[in-house]
Amino acid sequence: MNPTIIDHIGVAVKNLESSLKFWESTLGIKCTGVEEVAEQKVKTAFLPLKDSEIELLEPTADDSPVAKFIEKKGEGIHHLAIRVPDLQKALDELKAQGVRLIDEKPRRGAGGAKIAFIHPAASGGILLELSER
Repeated sequence: MNPTIIDHIGVAVKNLESSLKFWESTLGIKCTGVEEVAEQKVKTAFLPLKDSEIELLEPTADDSPVAKFIEKKGEGIHHLAIRVPDLQKALDELKAQGVRLIDEKPRRGAGGAKIAFIHPAASGGILLELSER
């Protein structure tokens, strides 16, 4: 699979605009842009760090996975994303090992990245995203 770096940490928030004020004004981390990812029913904002990013995720619909997460657990860390050089190859390898996947094929994520999720039951309770940019 050869993961290369932590791509980003996804944080579920109720209100993107007010959350951005904290990250930008208080911590001085500037957002590189806001994007809506209709397939996942979220609005995202990326905050770059040296070698990775923080992704703020605001649900755009009540049936969004992020809305369900917030309803169940409250705002906070939603997922950890690691970058891989070849996402489909990584998914095929994991499937062959019997790893429980949410996605067996890549889908489009924010910023045009290809992404896929590993089920938390397979990774010690962490929703793990694989990302290819």
